[in-house]
Amino acid sequence: MTTRRADLASALVFLWLPNESRRSMSDIIQEIGRRRTVAIISHPDAGKTTLTEKLLLYSGAIHQAGAVTGGKHSSTTSDWMEIEQQRGISVSSSAMRVEYDGHLLNILDTPGHQDFSEDTYRTLMAVDSAIMLLDAGRGVQEQTIKLFKVCRDRGIPIITFMNKLDRPARNPLELLDEVEQVLGITAIPRTWPIGDGQDFRGIYDRDAEQFYEFERTVGNKYKAPMKVGDIRSEHLRSSLGPMMHDKLLEDLEFVDHVIPAFDRDEYLHERCTPVYWGSAITNFGLEHFLQQLLQLAPAPQAFDMSTGSVKPESSEFTGFVYKVQANMNKAHRDRISFVRIVSGRFERGMTAFHPRSGKETKLNYPFQIFGRDREIIDEAFPGDVIGLTNPGLFRVGDTITTKSDATIPNFPRFAPEIYAKVFPAMGSFSKSFRKGIDQLAEEGVVQIFTESDGNPVPLVAAVGELQLELFAWRMENEYNEKVKLERLPYTRTRWLGSEVRPATAVPIIFDDQQRPVAVFKNEWEINYALERTKDLILNEKPDA
Repeated sequence: MTTRRADLASALVFLWLPNESRRSMSDIIQEIGRRRTVAIISHPDAGKTTLTEKLLLYSGAIHQAGAVTGGKHSSTTSDWMEIEQQRGISVSSSAMRVEYDGHLLNILDTPGHQDFSEDTYRTLMAVDSAIMLLDAGRGVQEQTIKLFKVCRDRGIPIITFMNKLDRPARNPLELLDEVEQVLGITAIPRTWPIGDGQDFRGIYDRDAEQFYEFERTVGNKYKAPMKVGDIRSEHLRSSLGPMMHDKLLEDLEFVDHVIPAFDRDEYLHERCTPVYWGSAITNFGLEHFLQQLLQLAPAPQAFDMSTGSVKPESSEFTGFVYKVQANMNKAHRDRISFVRIVSGRFERGMTAFHPRSGKETKLNYPFQIFGRDREIIDEAFPGDVIGLTNPGLFRVGDTITTKSDATIPNFPRFAPEIYAKVFPAMGSFSKSFRKGIDQLAEEGVVQIFTESDGNPVPLVAAVGELQLELFAWRMENEYNEKVKLERLPYTRTRWLGSEVRPATAVPIIFDDQQRPVAVFKNEWEINYALERTKDLILNEKPDA
């Protein structure tokens, strides 16, 4: 009832606006309605970056796909960093914006490896829905479970794509049951696979009752032809063989009787996930999936901020920084802040308020981001992700508004589990060494701490080993500073929640905002410090 009254009030305000303002508001509402902002989540090697690339192919954003598995000279649009192209993995989130069938789709690709979970969690703050990509040969895996939980906590509806049907796959009913048992969500197949591996013949659209026949393309680089047929045709029966064809028809009849009909409202409220099947590497099932994604995924949603729920159709401009990236383009060598627009209209050259610093800033150079490429834009709307050149003002988690001091509470920050002192290999703490440390810390590649005794040697901290490897690689390749890492024994990080210090011999260091942090070697040391120190408060995250 409260929501209906709020909607009625919004409608009355709209009717009382002057004609020019009403047209402007109408434009914003229309632009909001055609936008979809999605992230792709998966376990490593499920084919996430390949799926992203093929969605770009089918949207017309690119005309030929370069597959990660296509050799040392191949790369994908979303994996633009050299180390990603060398190793065939994603180590940084990226953003692509494409137009398809009247919709504007913002695709946020994320790292699949758990060492880069913090980057992934922050990216999930910026989307309205997610694609859960599963390897049909492996099913639900560890990292997928973690990321699914994040989506659940954020209230993000999920569409599932069962990938890699060009390889041997598990039984479809077994996979659907695993999704329900492990993730606790009803899995409703909207399409059905016909065969797998060498016997893969295509997919069946259960609603349209149409069979889409699989056909390979040369090198898997171009759109797969779409042949529509009858599931009961003699052609398919001959191709599969009578026994396999009879089994297929029996399975489909069983699914129709046992699995409930799909309800979009149930999907939007995260009570079910529609399931689609295909093969991203061979481009099959992708166009059908893209069309379904745009129909089902929600338009930009309201965001909970410190000032309350901010609706996208609000006249006030609001956005937040979910990522900072340096050196995306060697021709520029600058820092880009990735900003998700929450409400209102963004216009190039507008003056915005930066609540954390209390300052106003002019936003003269907004970019549309496509992998590593950029293009100046004049305006953007809720749901869009834009890039702003970062003069050192913006940090991850910052908000930008035209009026209010709205902030986003509880922006993700993980406690490091690996520590090392970082030294320049050449022995000199040069300007470029300091610049690299500062910028990579600002991005969130690593966290930087300092010792309480004023030692100038920075401590670099990370959640996983690959983060340290990426840090060292980027210091050498982007800042021309080879570094030495002297590992430290600490694996637990706790921020002090009061003025009380541990009575035990626990090292105290300071984070980037000079907040005191205690570091421990194991859980036993934490428990011992708590037992020996009255009123000691240890927090896994810093106070907001």
